[in-house]
Amino acid sequence: MATLGANQYGKAESRVVRIIRDSPHHEIVDLNVSSSLRGDFAGAHIDGDQAAVLPTDTQKNTAFAYAKLHGVSSPEDYALALARRLLEATPAAREAEVRVEQYAWDRLGSHAFLRRGGETRTCVVTVGRDTASVVSGFRDLVVMKSTDSEFKGFLVDEFTTLAETDDRILATSLVAQWRHDGLDELDHRSQSDHRRDWNSSYDDVRDVLLSTFATTYSRALQETLYVMGAAVVDTLPGIAEISFSAPNRHHFLVDFSGFEVPVENHGEVFIAADRPYGLIECTVLREPPA
Repeated sequence: MATLGANQYGKAESRVVRIIRDSPHHEIVDLNVSSSLRGDFAGAHIDGDQAAVLPTDTQKNTAFAYAKLHGVSSPEDYALALARRLLEATPAAREAEVRVEQYAWDRLGSHAFLRRGGETRTCVVTVGRDTASVVSGFRDLVVMKSTDSEFKGFLVDEFTTLAETDDRILATSLVAQWRHDGLDELDHRSQSDHRRDWNSSYDDVRDVLLSTFATTYSRALQETLYVMGAAVVDTLPGIAEISFSAPNRHHFLVDFSGFEVPVENHGEVFIAADRPYGLIECTVLREPPA
């Protein structure tokens, strides 16, 4: 006999662009917003009864309305407010989740802008009836070390062709997500109280990650990720844990030996290969106090 398992529903990828026009120098906040509701929606699935369902179109409309009514001081603050509102509007829901991607723009003038490349800022906010969690992060942060990286001493079998190296290019398109600690004091029902400086927190984590990457000798990407994560949880008390997904962007030295004209390549010209690639993932947590 069939039974209904876990389910949720929502509106995916509402492209919310907020222009702040309260001064001659306009500001842009460019978001991709997805919302989901989880709870007792069995009637909709089993009986086709929509009485408990807040339409996904309403979720979309609320996402746009809250960009104006609440404002967007940060993706986290906006997502918390939106999740609280959706939960309040849906009695059958036990949780509302809001995922936000923010795309950055650089200023060209008072009201002209250039879409910036580089990483995309992200956050995932989940608000329950008595709880709230915030996971901030980014994706597509491309970093490289042209030296101070090795890879050797690895397991070898009959199919191994990779040569050991004391000096290689280390590059990755980094995805990082970190969970904020100490949210118990947040009134999850409040639309305005207990706001944190989410933007400063994001900048702090990003700065620690990049400075650690730049100054740490790498014996493997695994070690580099751990050292970066440890630097975050050890120096930033508001971060409980951080997770990484790091595809290895391989760079292979070009072989010029077949040319009729001798060309030397002393670690100067490489092929950048996008696939297949090694994928390294890990989570670093702050050890709980004894």
